[in-house]
Amino acid sequence: MSKKIAILPGDGIGIEIVAEAVKLLNVLKQNGLDIELHEAPVGGAGYDAAGKPLPDETLALVKQCDAILLGAVGGPQYESLPRELRPERGLLGLRAELELFANLRPAILYPQLAAASSLKAEVVAGLDIMIVRELTGGIYFGEPRGIRELDNGEREGFNTLVYRESEVDRIARVAFDIAMKRGKKLCSVDKANVLEVSELWRERVEKVGGEYSEVELSHMYVDNAAMQLVKWPKQFDVMVTKNMFGDILSDAAAMLTGSIGMLPSASLDANSKGMYEPIHGSAPDIAGKGVANPLATILSVAMMLRYSLNQPAEAQQIEDAVGRVLDKGLRTPDIMAEGCAEVGTEAMGDAVLEML
Repeated sequence: MSKKIAILPGDGIGIEIVAEAVKLLNVLKQNGLDIELHEAPVGGAGYDAAGKPLPDETLALVKQCDAILLGAVGGPQYESLPRELRPERGLLGLRAELELFANLRPAILYPQLAAASSLKAEVVAGLDIMIVRELTGGIYFGEPRGIRELDNGEREGFNTLVYRESEVDRIARVAFDIAMKRGKKLCSVDKANVLEVSELWRERVEKVGGEYSEVELSHMYVDNAAMQLVKWPKQFDVMVTKNMFGDILSDAAAMLTGSIGMLPSASLDANSKGMYEPIHGSAPDIAGKGVANPLATILSVAMMLRYSLNQPAEAQQIEDAVGRVLDKGLRTPDIMAEGCAEVGTEAMGDAVLEML
């Protein structure tokens, strides 16, 4: 039976980079991969098409699909909209409606890009970290939340950081399972010295860890984890943490690799249905210029093949092709280096296809 893939280009450079990934998917389809592609608007494009960032038709489509490929959402033209109508609400809606609770954010330094990292090559050479971020709980979704006026007339903003045992247990199991397939090391990041919710987090991670005797489990406070990512990042293999901490740490880890334009991500439900997207944003300042780096989106396709479509061989072929393109010295502006050839979005996508 064909696997259905929802294509959600979104806004800004999302349209350009997703187009290159779709070319790749169509070649795989021609070569025998049994897939169907269905495109729909989301984010700002969703608001333009249907007056809401997650149109009903788009939500109905993604619920029927086996995987989703997302470009990026957002743009300055939408910043004046009410919060519930802003493009980012479409992204949060997808995560919540599809129960995509496990966000996988690899931070891998391609050896060809070692000089592009903000840290010394000897500190980051060989870097390969997987950050597992809980995605549908925590302070981004907790209730109550809002802005209220106090008795003295002063306004107060408030958000609730809350996790249930079951939410911690399921993300911990995802992280332990990944650790078992890698270096069998897992670092759980929390703030248990200050926050009661982190005390519960640590307790539950340790309890689940009892089921994985082969995995070396450690704990680290989030402020120290941020420092250690910069000081000695290769001490980490798999990291697991709550929503807000993972949001921050994964972006910090991304910059160790030389460019945020190189990194894919996956957001999975309990049955490995997933949404796949580059970790960067819509970059409205370069949208339409044909200079955006499509490699993170192409690598997101590789993650889709591996985690949702059970096609690990094809996933490895794509990752190898990206490596050969970098070996050839082709670079988009964000990863440009002396002695390399600068190419645009379309040319980079075509180069990956050629290497396949």
